[in-house]
Amino acid sequence: MRPYDPVAHALSINRRSFLTKSAYGLGSAAFAMLAAQHGLGGLQAASFSKGVLQKPHMPVKAKRVIFLCMAGGPPHLELFDNKPVLKNLHGQAFPESFTKGKQIAQLQGAVLKARGGSFEFKKWGKSGMELTDIFPHIGSVADDLCVVRSLKTEQINHDTAHAFFNTGSIIKGRPSMGSWLLYGLGAESENLPGYIVLTSAGRTGQQPISSRQWSSGVLPSKYQGIQFQSKGEAVHYIGNPEGVCQSTQRQVIDEIRRLNGQLAEETVDPEIATRIAQYEMAFKMQSSVPELLDFKSESAKTIEAYGIKEVGDGSFASNCLMARRLAERGVRMIQLYHRAWDLHGNLDNGMKMGAEDVDKATGALINDLKQRGMLDDTLILWGGEFGRTPMGQGTGRDHHIAGYSVFLAGGGIKAGTTYGATDELGYNAVENVVDVHDLHATMLALMGIDHHRLNVKYQGLDVRLTGVAGKVVKGIMA
Repeated sequence: MRPYDPVAHALSINRRSFLTKSAYGLGSAAFAMLAAQHGLGGLQAASFSKGVLQKPHMPVKAKRVIFLCMAGGPPHLELFDNKPVLKNLHGQAFPESFTKGKQIAQLQGAVLKARGGSFEFKKWGKSGMELTDIFPHIGSVADDLCVVRSLKTEQINHDTAHAFFNTGSIIKGRPSMGSWLLYGLGAESENLPGYIVLTSAGRTGQQPISSRQWSSGVLPSKYQGIQFQSKGEAVHYIGNPEGVCQSTQRQVIDEIRRLNGQLAEETVDPEIATRIAQYEMAFKMQSSVPELLDFKSESAKTIEAYGIKEVGDGSFASNCLMARRLAERGVRMIQLYHRAWDLHGNLDNGMKMGAEDVDKATGALINDLKQRGMLDDTLILWGGEFGRTPMGQGTGRDHHIAGYSVFLAGGGIKAGTTYGATDELGYNAVENVVDVHDLHATMLALMGIDHHRLNVKYQGLDVRLTGVAGKVVKGIMA
C-alpha cells in the first residue's frame, strides 16, 4: 500500500476526473431537473404538453397549424396565377431573357416553348379573387383565403425541396416546422401526440415522401411528427393483448417507468425521458384513439360535404375530416400529404383528377372550422414544395422554383386578398417576393413566436427554423 501523497491527490482532482466520477450524480440531477421543469417530480415521465417558451413573444393569432401539402408541385399557372400573355405565346419559343443562366430541372438544354394555362379563371366571392374554375369549392371560400403569388424556393428536386420547405434547410437532421412548434409551444392535448401526419395518394403524379420530412432532427425525439395510418387502423396494436386488462397494463407501464428512471440516474441521456413519456402517451392513446376514430357523431351532411366515400378509406377527403377532429382535440401541428402533383406529362387529366381529390375536401375543412368557431385560431397552409414551369415539357410542366403560389387561411391571415405577383409569363416572382424563410417566420409570428428567439444550441451554433434569414410578411397578416 502506497503512502498518502497530498500533492498527488490534489493534482488528481482535475476537470476530467471530476466529470468522470460525478457523471452518475450529474445525470440524476439533470433528469430530476427535467422532470421538475414539467411539474412532475420524482421519476415520472417528461410531459409532452409544455414547450420551452414561458410565454409568447407577441400576440397569439393562431393556436394550431394544418398544413395541406400538395406533394409534387401543383402548377400555379393552372390554379392561382392567370397569365393571358403566356396563353397568347402558347407553343412559341419561350424568351431566352427569362431563362438564360437560370436553374432548370429536366428541361436543361431542351428547346423551350411557352405553355399557356390549361383552364379558365374566374372571379370568386365578394373579393373578386381570381382562381381556376376547376376549384369551385376552394373558390367558394375565396373570401377566407390569402393567396401568395410570389413565393420562391431554393431547391429544384423533390426530396431536398420538401426538406427545405419543412425544415428551412437541406442539411439532414434539421427539425421540421411542426417539431419547432411543439418544442416552443407544446401541445394542448395530453392524450394524443402534439404533431400528427397523414398521407394520401392521387391517381397519378405520386412523388414519394420521406419520413424525415416530419423528423425532430437535433431536437429531442419526443418532438417528432407521428404518422397515423390513413387507411384501416390509424395506430397499430392500440388494444391490449387478450387477457391483459387496463389495470394490468397500468402496472406494466409503472414498472417500466421505474426501471427507466433507474437507468436515467446512471446514464446521461435525455432520450430516456422521451422513452418514459412515449410509454405514458401510448397508454393514454389506448382510450383516446378509439374515440378519435369513432365517426358516429359526424352527420351524413358533414360526410357528404367533405366528399368522403367511406370514412377511413385513405383518401385526402377522409384525412381532412380527421384533421378537423385532431384540431378539436388540441393537436398542435397536423400535416396532410397528398401525393398527386408531379405532372411532367398528362398534365390536363392529372389536374382534373387532382382537383377532384382535394377541392371539395379543402373547401369543406375551411367551412367546417369556420362554423365551429375554430378558423380564427387555426392557420391553414395549402401548397407544394415548388411550382411548375411556364414552359411545356411534352404534355406536362417541369419543376420551377423562381415564382409560384400557395394560399393560407384563418389564424390571423388577411382574408380575401392576394399578395405579390410574378412577371407577365409567370416565371419570376417580381412583386413583394416571399421566400420559404419568410413564410416560416410569418407562421411563427402568427403563433406568437419571434423566429429569432426560438433556437437550440447544436455543435456550437444556434439552430433555428429560419436559419440566418427570414422576415415576417406583415402584408398577409390581419
